[in-house]
Amino acid sequence: MSSFRKFSFLATLVSLALLGACGFQPLYGKHAAGSAPEEFAKIRVLPIKDRIGQMLRNHLLTALNPRGRSGNSQYRLETRVSESSSSLGVRKTGFATRANLKVTADFNLRGRGGGKALFSGISTITVSYNILDSDFATLSAKKDARARAVREISEDMRVRLGAYFSQVQSVKK
Repeated sequence: MSSFRKFSFLATLVSLALLGACGFQPLYGKHAAGSAPEEFAKIRVLPIKDRIGQMLRNHLLTALNPRGRSGNSQYRLETRVSESSSSLGVRKTGFATRANLKVTADFNLRGRGGGKALFSGISTITVSYNILDSDFATLSAKKDARARAVREISEDMRVRLGAYFSQVQSVKK
């Protein structure tokens, strides 16, 4: 057993040395040119249409700058959200018992003055919910599914923006 521990310790050291040599950098770590969270604080999230857009904007505001909006925004984040629902899991009687809610966010990061998009992307997520005999229960399940989808999309957008800023900062070096 002792030789196995020595081997696993040695294997761990070798893998850590190789990982450091490949240029791996943490996404939200400090770099010479700055960090992604510092750039997040410079993003102004524009209002998004409809209730689902309001929910997404609130999540983005919290995810990008949890300390509150800074006064000097250098970027504008424009987002369009759409959702669609499809039934599945049909009973013999023809009534659906399950549904998928697909939420898509198309976003563009622009400079303060607008113009050409610096970074753009599309985030899509599909969440499921039960269709129950009670209309209220089905409505609650759909509302919960929508909240889960918005939370996941805001997290995906934050990670993708973080990767963009990390890439830009590594080019600046």
